[in-house]
Amino acid sequence: PTMAHPQALLVLENFIGGKFVPCSSYIDSYNPSTGDVYCRVPDSGKEEVEAAVKAAKDAFPVWSSKSPLERSQILNKLADLIEHDLEAFAQAESKDQGKTITFARTVDIPRAVHNFRFFASSILHHVTECTEMPTMGCVHYTSRAPVGVAGLISPWNLPLYLLTWKIAPAIACGNTVVAKPSEMTSVTAWMMCKLLEKAGVPPGVVNVVFGTGAKAGEALVCHPDVPLISFTGSTLTAQRITERSAPHCKRLSLELGGKNPAIVFDDADLSQCIPTTVRSSFANQGEICLCTSRIFVQRGIYSEFLKRFVAEAKKWKTGNPSDPTVDVGALISKEHLEKVRNYVKKAQAEGARVLCGEGVDPLALPPGNQKGYFMLPTVIAEVKDESCCMQEEIFGPVTCVVAFDTEEEVIKRANGVKYGLAATVWSGNVGRVHRVAHRLQSGLVWTNCWLVRDLNLPFGGMKASGIGREGAKDSYEFFTEVKTITIKH
Repeated sequence: PTMAHPQALLVLENFIGGKFVPCSSYIDSYNPSTGDVYCRVPDSGKEEVEAAVKAAKDAFPVWSSKSPLERSQILNKLADLIEHDLEAFAQAESKDQGKTITFARTVDIPRAVHNFRFFASSILHHVTECTEMPTMGCVHYTSRAPVGVAGLISPWNLPLYLLTWKIAPAIACGNTVVAKPSEMTSVTAWMMCKLLEKAGVPPGVVNVVFGTGAKAGEALVCHPDVPLISFTGSTLTAQRITERSAPHCKRLSLELGGKNPAIVFDDADLSQCIPTTVRSSFANQGEICLCTSRIFVQRGIYSEFLKRFVAEAKKWKTGNPSDPTVDVGALISKEHLEKVRNYVKKAQAEGARVLCGEGVDPLALPPGNQKGYFMLPTVIAEVKDESCCMQEEIFGPVTCVVAFDTEEEVIKRANGVKYGLAATVWSGNVGRVHRVAHRLQSGLVWTNCWLVRDLNLPFGGMKASGIGREGAKDSYEFFTEVKTITIKH
């Protein structure tokens, strides 16, 4: 669809070597809540990536030789500047991504600010190791140095949150970066670029190239002068990145999808479990890699759980993301909405029951949002474990609820997918909680809660959910090269 006022379109530019640089061709970006094009994003390729990598390489010697304290002060200043413009960033994120203004205000932008503050602090507290060998007259110690230019590729679901989670540790450690946000959600990254100079980030330390994965992402991954790639996104894209970067022996950190189980035992506190599990299923339209999409409920409480869960899900209001009373915004794109709806259709065709949401309840939208990409929170029951709805990442406001009998059985079923990112366990029995947590093939296990994060601790998945971990220590290790030095005295 074309806009009535083409001049009202926001036009983004690449940020290379401390300057905004126009691009020769552009991609349309849609406002998911209206279905209209509202922004033009550079369609960058080899040339733009080449210029950005060169700028990053040139900036590396000076930036990497700054002390951790100097870098820390700059990161803190950047955090302050983003926080000062929090409302403008939240509005932009909500409009660009379709998420509710409430979620952008309370989760996305505060977390982006926290990412910079956290790594500004953590970089001051790393120590290197030392051992002595008196019999040999030797002392050994390690030193850590930044690696060089880091390629950072971030997704569309939590645009600034996930981008800054990569930029912050990368530059805190003394690397320079070339970042490529998703072409569907590039606005907040571009807004952040406007603050870099004021924060004291030298030109070339942070370069942002906008465009598609196939063109800009590919050029970045294949560039011989980019020794590290940190990627968050789909398992399929990660396979391609692994293949393309293999000839260069690049270091990869891959944070991929999930098909996350919630296991609800019959001694769970349902007054806590139900509202939290509704949130873990439908927060950010279910577009979070940590969202719960398979809920296993012990048979004794299955029907009560289902009744209360559906009643609670129906209370979630879907509509205009900028309305502060709305709980569910728009999905990212027309294609993605179609894909998510098709999963629900497949479940119905297989004989599963759709208890609420898509195709069951009427969706009433405000006049301006009729063409937006909206979907109600959808609960599916009686779906088989081997169904694609229980095996594949749907990444929308859809969750499946099934019954189980024994602890042994549910562990096996919970582990029976290719993913292993996050899991939640609900039980009042502390012994059981520990037992089950130990046996789940999952990088993160929350018990009696969801999405409580400490950035000090490792974050990441097993199996098809990725390679590597992020966190204070883990990100530091990824973004630095370690050297062992032996001195004979």
